[in-house]
Amino acid sequence: MISPAAADALENWLASSAALGGVAENTLTAYRADVVDFLAFMTEHLGQAQGLTALKSIRVPDMRAWMARTRATGVGPRSLARKLSAVKSFFRWLAEREDFDPTAVLSTRAPKFQRKLPRPLDEDSARAVIDTIEMQSQKPWVGARDVAVVTLLYGCGLRISEALGLNGSDAPLPQTLRIVGKGGKERIVPVIDAARAAVDGYLAQCPYPLEPDAPLFRGARGGRLSPRVLSGAMQATRMQLGLPATATPHAMRHSFATHLLEAGGDLRAIQELLGHASLSTTQAYTAVDTARLMDVYNKTHPKA
Repeated sequence: MISPAAADALENWLASSAALGGVAENTLTAYRADVVDFLAFMTEHLGQAQGLTALKSIRVPDMRAWMARTRATGVGPRSLARKLSAVKSFFRWLAEREDFDPTAVLSTRAPKFQRKLPRPLDEDSARAVIDTIEMQSQKPWVGARDVAVVTLLYGCGLRISEALGLNGSDAPLPQTLRIVGKGGKERIVPVIDAARAAVDGYLAQCPYPLEPDAPLFRGARGGRLSPRVLSGAMQATRMQLGLPATATPHAMRHSFATHLLEAGGDLRAIQELLGHASLSTTQAYTAVDTARLMDVYNKTHPKA
C-alpha cells in the first residue's frame, strides 16, 4: 500500500511532467506503473507505508534490494533501466520540493545492456510494403489510408504517433510540416511529393468530412486511427511479402534514416529530421550502415 502523501506526490510529479515536459500520455502511464511498483516494494521491504519521511531515508542497500527483486521477477536489464530512470526522475523532482538529499537513489547505476540496432528494410522491401499494404483491406478508402500513413513514415521519418496525430488542419500537406515529437521537441520535416499525393488520394476517398480539429487519419468508425490497426495491416503485408517480424510500422522510420545515411546524408541533419534529442541515438544508424558495408565487403572482396 502507498501512503496518501506519496500518492499525491506521484500524481503531482506526473502532472508537472505533462505540463512542463510535454511527456506523452503513454509515457506517463508507464512512469506511474514503474514508480508505484517501486513504492509498493519499499513498503514491503521496509515494513511500512512509504510516506514522504520514509522516502527521504531510502539507502543504497534498499535500492539494490529493489533491483535484485525486480530482476528476479524476470524483468530484463533494458526494462529495469527504464524503471530506474522513472524512479530517479520522480526522486529528483521530489527532492527539489522537499529539500532532501536524493543521492542514494540518483547514484544507483542502471544495469548494462546491449542496445538493439534498428532493423530497417531494404529499399525494395520498403517500396513493396507501400505498394502492397492497400491490398489488406476490402474497403478502398481504408487501403488508401494505410498507404498514406506508411508513405509518411518512410518518406518523412515520422513516428507512428506523430503521423496518426495529424489533424484535418494539416491537409493538404504543405512542403514542410511542423512536428511536435517526444518531450515537446519541435522540428521541421520536409514532405516529399509522394507523401502529399498519397494523403490527397486517401482524402479523396475517405467517407468522413475533412474537419480542422478532427483526425486526419480516421478509423473505420470515424475516430482517430489506432496504431494497432495499422500494425495489423503491416503484419498482413509482411506475411504476404515474406518479410521478417521486424518489418513493423516503426521499421519504416528506421528505413528512412538508414537509406538517407547510405545515400550520403549528414548525421546531424538526419538527427534533426528524426527529432532525436541526442546525436548518440542517431549514431545507432551508423552501426547499421557499417554492418551493411561489412556484409557487402565479405561477400564481394576477392580475398574475403
